[in-house]
Amino acid sequence: MTHHFPTLSEAQKRELHETALRIVSPGKGILAADESVGSMAKRLAQVGVENTEENRRQFRQILFSADDRINGCIGGVIFFHETLYQHTDNGVPFVKMIRDRGIMVGIKVDKGVVPLAGTSGETTTQGLDGLSERCAQYKKDGAVFAKWRCVLKISDVNPSKLGIAENANVLARYSSICQQHGIVPIIEPEILPDGDHDLKRSQYITEKVLSAVYKAMSDHHVYLEGTLLKPNMVTAGHSCPTKYSPEEVAMATITALRRTVPPAVTGVAFLSGGQSEEEASVHLNAINNCPLAKPWILTFSYGRALQASALRAWRGHKENEKAATEQFIKRAEANSLACQGKYTLGDHYGEAGQHIYGSCHAY
Repeated sequence: MTHHFPTLSEAQKRELHETALRIVSPGKGILAADESVGSMAKRLAQVGVENTEENRRQFRQILFSADDRINGCIGGVIFFHETLYQHTDNGVPFVKMIRDRGIMVGIKVDKGVVPLAGTSGETTTQGLDGLSERCAQYKKDGAVFAKWRCVLKISDVNPSKLGIAENANVLARYSSICQQHGIVPIIEPEILPDGDHDLKRSQYITEKVLSAVYKAMSDHHVYLEGTLLKPNMVTAGHSCPTKYSPEEVAMATITALRRTVPPAVTGVAFLSGGQSEEEASVHLNAINNCPLAKPWILTFSYGRALQASALRAWRGHKENEKAATEQFIKRAEANSLACQGKYTLGDHYGEAGQHIYGSCHAY
C-alpha cells in the first residue's frame, strides 16, 4: 500500500509557490552569479584578471549595482557561498542590496560533481550531507531559493540508466530537503552540448532524463508548484555538422518538455549551456513563440550569457566599471524581451555573438 505522510503545511506550500512565482514574474529571469572559485578562475583568466576574492567581489558588485532598469528583468540572483557574505565598497551587504530591490536571493548548495564508478566517465553531484543544516542557515541569512546542478553527457553509451537514475534521485532528495526549510529548489539536470549528436538524439535523451527526474520528484513527495526547472535547451552537439534554426531548436525543446514536465511546475528557466549571448536570447525568444501549448512560464537562468560582454568590457579596470554594468543591463533587457517572445536580433551582434562554450563544463 502506498502511503503519503504530509510533509508540508498549507502555509509552507503557499510560501514556496509564491516565491517561485515572484522569481519568474512576467519578463523576469534569473542571474546565475554562483560560479565557484574554480569557475571564476577560468572566467577571469580569459580577460587577464587575477582570481582573488577581491576581484571576484568587484565583478559581482558591477553586476549587482546595475540601475533600476534591471528591476523588471531580473527576478532572482543565485549566489555562491562566498558572495552571500560579501559587501559593496560602501559596506552594504550584497544580500540587502538585492533584496531591497525586490529581487529574490538564491544560493548554490551542491558541492560539485564526482565520478560515478562503473560508468564511462559519468558523474553524480555531492552535497547532501549537512544540506539540511546549511539550508536552515541560508534561510536565516536571506536566501529563499537554491540551485543544485547535475551533469549528464551524450555519447554512444551515455547517459546510462544508472547515470540517469542516480542524478534524478539526488535532485529529488535535494529538492525535498530544501522545501522542508521553506527554500524553493531549482532543479538543474544539465545535458552537456559536447559531442556530434544531432537534434533528434538530444531531444530523445532530454526526454529520458526529465521523465526520470519527475518520477523521482513524485517518489520523494516534492511539491512541484514550489519548484523551478533549469534544463538545457534541446540543441545539437557542438560538433554536429548540421546546423538547426532557432525555430527547430524551439520545437524540439517544447516537445521534450510537453512530454515530460508536469504543468504543475511553476516555471522553466533555461540554462545557456555555452551558447553565445545572442544565441541564448534568440533561442529563448523562439521557444516563447513556439506554436505549441506551453503551460509553464519559460524564462532564463543565465550565467555566462548575461555576464560575458560585461566581463570583457571590465577587464579588471576600475574606469571600465560603468561600461561593464551597461553591457550587463543590455543583456538583461534582451533576455527580458526574449522570455516574452518580443526580442529581435541585437544591433551589436559582434560582441554578444562570441561563443562562450567550454567543453565538459564542470564546477
